[in-house]
Amino acid sequence: MNTESKQVFVWSRNIRLFHWINVIAITLLIFIGLIIFNGKLIGISTDGKVLLKTMHVIIGYVFAINLLFRLIIGFIGKAHERWSKVLPFGKGFSQELIAFKQHKKATYKGHNPAGKLMVLALLSLMFIQMISGLVIAGTDIYYPPFGKYFSQSIAIDQQNLDAIKPYSKDNVDEVAYKEMRDIRKPFITAHVYAFYGLIFLIPLHILGVIVAERRERTALVSAMITGYKHLPMDEKG
Repeated sequence: MNTESKQVFVWSRNIRLFHWINVIAITLLIFIGLIIFNGKLIGISTDGKVLLKTMHVIIGYVFAINLLFRLIIGFIGKAHERWSKVLPFGKGFSQELIAFKQHKKATYKGHNPAGKLMVLALLSLMFIQMISGLVIAGTDIYYPPFGKYFSQSIAIDQQNLDAIKPYSKDNVDEVAYKEMRDIRKPFITAHVYAFYGLIFLIPLHILGVIVAERRERTALVSAMITGYKHLPMDEKG
């Protein structure tokens, strides 16, 4: 353990805010999503299912806005907000990863190489969830940004779109409805498999944080609350 250390500001308020909003949103989305997925098993009514899906979509909007916010600051932000600092695409990453494997007790100001790979995997799955979820919301309960487009595509009377409701056949052309459901199938598949991926990676992420904290002793966990890590004088970037 390093005895000479310094307190270094690493995670900005933007990053910490994104992280904790993301944690809360994903937790709620998983919880509600599992209830919806097992709706028949636990006997949820049609109205109950529509309510749960509405809640899921509203929380999904928070998740999507937060994720887009992180995407933007990754390009225009400062220091460890930028993608060059958190993703495994920087110059010399391969050498950095080799060094990390050889010197497992090394400390890093930002993410270590394994952490950068995990961030890439998690963000990739989250973007798949966001895009597929928005499409599903539009085809399922006709919510923005695609809801109006899909409701128009299945409407018999284009002037009476308000009659189109979830699980209702009023003003719905059956052939057009079937075509819409075919369009959404690959998005459903992507949403489900990305969900499984997150269920697998999130515990690994938590385990990785615990292992890294035990090895590095840099206040890794509390840094996502305070923004500060405790690093030796010769820490890596």
